[in-house]
Amino acid sequence: MDLLIVAVFIIGYAFIALEHPLKIDKSASALLTGVLCWLVLLFGIEQMPAYSGLSQEEKSDILKFLDHSLFEQVGEIAEILFFLIGAMTIVELVDQHEGFRVITDRIKTLSRPRLLWIISIIAFIASAILDNLTTTIILCALIRRLIKNEEDMWLTGGFVVLAANAGGAWSPIGDVTTIMLWIGGQITTLHVIKAVLAPSIVCLVVPLLITSFTLRGQVEPPEREEEGHNGYAWAVHEQHLVFAVGTLGLLFVPVFKAITHYPPFMGVLLSLGFIWYLTEYIHRDKPEKVRNELSVAAVLRRIDTPSVLFFLGILLAVGALSTSGHLRVLANSLDQIFAGDIYPLNTLIGMLSAIVDNVPLVAAAMGMYPLEAYPPDHDFWLLLAYCAGTGGSMLVIGSAAGVAAMGLLKINFIWYLKRISLYALVGYLAGIAVFYLQHHFL
Repeated sequence: MDLLIVAVFIIGYAFIALEHPLKIDKSASALLTGVLCWLVLLFGIEQMPAYSGLSQEEKSDILKFLDHSLFEQVGEIAEILFFLIGAMTIVELVDQHEGFRVITDRIKTLSRPRLLWIISIIAFIASAILDNLTTTIILCALIRRLIKNEEDMWLTGGFVVLAANAGGAWSPIGDVTTIMLWIGGQITTLHVIKAVLAPSIVCLVVPLLITSFTLRGQVEPPEREEEGHNGYAWAVHEQHLVFAVGTLGLLFVPVFKAITHYPPFMGVLLSLGFIWYLTEYIHRDKPEKVRNELSVAAVLRRIDTPSVLFFLGILLAVGALSTSGHLRVLANSLDQIFAGDIYPLNTLIGMLSAIVDNVPLVAAAMGMYPLEAYPPDHDFWLLLAYCAGTGGSMLVIGSAAGVAAMGLLKINFIWYLKRISLYALVGYLAGIAVFYLQHHFL
């Protein structure tokens, strides 16, 4: 069973990576991989020699444990999916009302390197205030408004993933893993900002500098319609109102979480409900055709459902590996190999988070090392926050931000591997070097 579940995961991963050559949608491969991993886990336990010698009650307890684990995994996945759906709907609604022209009309440059710097800096700052997933969703919508050529769009989207993950790593609310460490008491706000901000900046700036020497020319902007849908001319105040409410609604999410301690998806759904009421009220006197096209119900039909299902499949597969104990065994093995040396240990954890989800890896590390071994704000936890937050950028499906960009901009896995992964690796290692220098020589 141990080898079979890993084999299923690797084969499924290969099918996802080879989506375009095989002409099989990655969402189908992800769903099959996720469900098959859980089936292997179930039937593998039943086929074990020791299983037949157990009493009926013990067998029932094992099956109940699997059911409970699956239920917990689905609950955690549902939080992410509901958040993703809610945020995507708000962003799409703002986009349908051409609200993003408030920003895009002010970005005049068509220079590839200059535009890349502008978008990346916005992503870096915004992800620390919001989170890397929400930021990526918003900026992918902006990119579609700014760039027509697919290659330029993918390149900019790839750097948005790098920037959003780097920006989320130094903020206690910028990434799921930093939130976990923050709530768990492993890191505190001021210490993580002080320790991880400089490495995160270097993690982004180094790839941007390299690209600036190789990237030339201008991007081709998409054609802009002067009129809205069905010939309806947009009122500027409507664009500004929907943009402001949508942006404030997303900014409200971390505030809502801090006040109520409810999961972020609750804040997103609250904001979505409010903006839904607002847009219905704004369009109540407009022609029915316009009103129907701009309703949230119509926007929901335009949400990229295959990307949501892809996310579901990937997280199910990783959840099966976590439940089977493979990730904990991996974490224990790494600890034994590196004998507690935090730099190679965390560096490899960050690289592994590009393949499997960083959340169970960080959870395993939190379980292995009590606060008595590494007290709050120890270098181990601070470096783990950086590595787990930025390491996922090395593969497009290695982070929530990458998966969102892959779905929204249709970024090809192999293309990302060829064009972005090396930048991400160089920036990642440069950030670790800066972390080491500032903790040993400054």
